[in-house]
Amino acid sequence: MRLLGNILWLILGGLFLSLGWAIVGLILCVTIIGIPLGVQAFKMAELTLTPFGKTVIYNGGVGSTLLNIVWFVLVGVWMALGYVAAGLANCITIIGIPFGIQSFKMAKLALWPFGADIVAVR
Repeated sequence: MRLLGNILWLILGGLFLSLGWAIVGLILCVTIIGIPLGVQAFKMAELTLTPFGKTVIYNGGVGSTLLNIVWFVLVGVWMALGYVAAGLANCITIIGIPFGIQSFKMAKLALWPFGADIVAVR
């Protein structure tokens, strides 16, 4: 089921979203100051590419919390709102509910990415 979900996700726009995140990550990594933000963009690209069968685990410390606060204020809220809107739109139909759940997972990561690890569900 994960494979089918990921294939449908890629066909319906996941590939383009993931490519967008990867391009943003590359642009952010041009400067030394942007590298930590670029790493988070690559993390979003990884989850956006194949979200089915993956989960996000948070295990950051004080440094991650401080960086997450800055991220939250600068871009996190707006990105998370976009993913929540996409998730709600997907959940209008029964067929779209699994895709909506994945959008909500990405909204949480977009809101608070530092200290988060993406792991495969076994």
